[in-house]
Amino acid sequence: MKVRIIIFATASLLATDAFAAPAKAGFDANQYGDSIINLKEISVIAAKQSADAETAGSASTLISRAQIERLNIANARDASSIVPNFYIPEYGSRITSSIYVRGMGARIDQPVVGLVVDNVPVLNKDNYDFDIADIESLQMLRGPQSTMYGRNTMGGVINVYTLSPFTFEGVRLGMEYGSGNTQKYRISTYYKTSERVGFSVGAYYSKTDGFFKNLYTGEKCDWERSGGGRFKVQYRNLHGLRIDNTFSFVKLEQGGYPYAYVETGQIAYNDPSDYRRTNFNDGLTIRYEGEKFSVASITSYQYLDDRMNLDQDFLPLSYFTLTQARREHAVTEDLVFRSPDDKAYRWLLGAFGFYRHTSMHAPVLFKEDGIRNLILDRFEPQGIHAEWGEDTFLLDSRFRTPDYGAALYHESTYDAGRWRFTAGLRVDFEASKLHYRSYAEATYTTQTPDGTSYPHAILVDQPGTLKQSFTEILPKISVLYRMGSSRRNTLYATVSKGYKAGGFNTQMFSDVLQQQVMKQMGFGSLYDVADVVTYKPEKSWNYEVGAHLSTPSHKVQADLALFYIDCRDQQLTVFPEGQVTGRLMTNAGRTRSFGGEASLLATLWRNLDLQVAYGYTRATFVKFDTGKADYAGNFIPYAPQHTLYAGASYTLRTGWNWLEYVIFRVAANGAGRIYWNEANTFSQPFYALLEASIRFEHRHWAVDVWGRNLTDTRYDTFYFMSIGNSFLQRGRPRTFGVSLSITL
Repeated sequence: MKVRIIIFATASLLATDAFAAPAKAGFDANQYGDSIINLKEISVIAAKQSADAETAGSASTLISRAQIERLNIANARDASSIVPNFYIPEYGSRITSSIYVRGMGARIDQPVVGLVVDNVPVLNKDNYDFDIADIESLQMLRGPQSTMYGRNTMGGVINVYTLSPFTFEGVRLGMEYGSGNTQKYRISTYYKTSERVGFSVGAYYSKTDGFFKNLYTGEKCDWERSGGGRFKVQYRNLHGLRIDNTFSFVKLEQGGYPYAYVETGQIAYNDPSDYRRTNFNDGLTIRYEGEKFSVASITSYQYLDDRMNLDQDFLPLSYFTLTQARREHAVTEDLVFRSPDDKAYRWLLGAFGFYRHTSMHAPVLFKEDGIRNLILDRFEPQGIHAEWGEDTFLLDSRFRTPDYGAALYHESTYDAGRWRFTAGLRVDFEASKLHYRSYAEATYTTQTPDGTSYPHAILVDQPGTLKQSFTEILPKISVLYRMGSSRRNTLYATVSKGYKAGGFNTQMFSDVLQQQVMKQMGFGSLYDVADVVTYKPEKSWNYEVGAHLSTPSHKVQADLALFYIDCRDQQLTVFPEGQVTGRLMTNAGRTRSFGGEASLLATLWRNLDLQVAYGYTRATFVKFDTGKADYAGNFIPYAPQHTLYAGASYTLRTGWNWLEYVIFRVAANGAGRIYWNEANTFSQPFYALLEASIRFEHRHWAVDVWGRNLTDTRYDTFYFMSIGNSFLQRGRPRTFGVSLSITL
């Protein structure tokens, strides 16, 4: 059923944490179609969300097209700064899509937050970070959404809806130039051939020369080139049938990894590092609205082809490099039945399934310094001199990972006067296999103190298969009470279970293979492959109470939430001790997270708006004993304790035909403290970034002049270790730019 999200000028933000643009005197709502202010509707086909999304019993942020365009939001990371307890750091390359919500998150493998674009779930977290042109609305749901969306949504869901030819007809153009020789271009057209059929075609291209220099090469290492497009066809008839098909593709090329060695503070490495990605998706939504129920079928095909090259020691030495080449095919199907939304009792019943097949080649190439320092030096304490037979040494690994899942889910909602009761249940099943083959072959010679030389040969050829399967029962119960004569002020309480799937540590296979090589050379011990490579699902029970409040005049609107999360087997990325090359996903026993969120929007005068969003999270280990250290009571790494956004905008109506509005905006956003390791010995203190912009606006064009991190605050976004060395990545320095958008 078409979700009718009515956004009134006086209550556009009620019951969300959103900062959608409020009504302003004389503001031309036609510039943004139906997405703000008008008493018309947003034509969004949201198969799972409640028709009364503004009074849902959960914390959410809904960002309108006006806000998206005024803040130059092109992806979820851009929007995250105005959402409390929602943190998406920018580091590495776009294969890195880490999201942290309320103390939960993951750097690699399974995500804690789901991404859904035009009803289609993006299955691979490594494909989350891409630009989306012409976003009509963006919604960030916080707290477990596992009952409705299933696996890997225990921290929330990001719902993105792109512009429809049924809400806008015309041509949209955009250009931007900024620091680092950053350039962005986009063009799209929306057209209805009749009242029943509409289509849109759009394309974009962006580039940047980067901001960080690799001192070894003398060149910027974080350059990027990206382009993509979208083709959408929509059909409506008078009998309740709707068909939407969207095809999109993205091509990405970028350098990468401006990681500075902590000892020197310098970025300097000698081997090429870059990331390439090609992906395309096709999503088909077929929906029929009947008198007694509606049914929707959401089908998608997703393709990913990427390649990452890394100087994995990130030093000006020839230790080793990693190449990860991957190709993935996936199909999903979601079938949703739901009752009409105008009844006291409403229900939703759904079935979901997916199949995904991934092939990956991940060779690690040891070079001169790596062979000498990590392998041959093991002989020195014995007084033996060793020489390698070749200049390089290849640890070769190949993987095939087929996995599939299926789920049945149901949700019932009952309104009893001012009370609303909601109960949901999902049964989720997933099975996966890892077919692997690890191979290494080499020769070396040893020379004893008496001068005698001995030749040696190494051969490791180990195929194998690992299997895992999971079945989870995911309940949710919510109670909501509506206050006031309009019943738009609400109090709610929710209890729900979250779930994140288990998986395989393919990053550790180079170390598994290295240990097998060393064992043949007479050193060390072997890893237990099944123990090191597999990790279990993560599960949580979540308790939340909150309120969506507004004064009678709607000039002050506030959203509050308190939460408590009890998590078992939380998945954490750790670095095994010693001079190893891989990263290990492990289960941390038990963790606890609690905190609160508050957001406020106030219109002090007709044209002055204030926006504030603050989140606090205390996420600690309750039980995490590695056998070598007990981290109970320590803070969970990478999750910020505080997030803050505070902004003000002033809209000046000029009264001129050629320039209708001038909008002045200033804001600050920050995060911290962020601990970088389980021992809590290294951290990033709280930091705040100042930004400002001036927007010159007309119904057919707009020019933005903006600056970010105006105080040039120095802060770090990431920390990691490789072969026992520590590295950090700095956040972006002060940047300036100008953007032009045209609507015809």
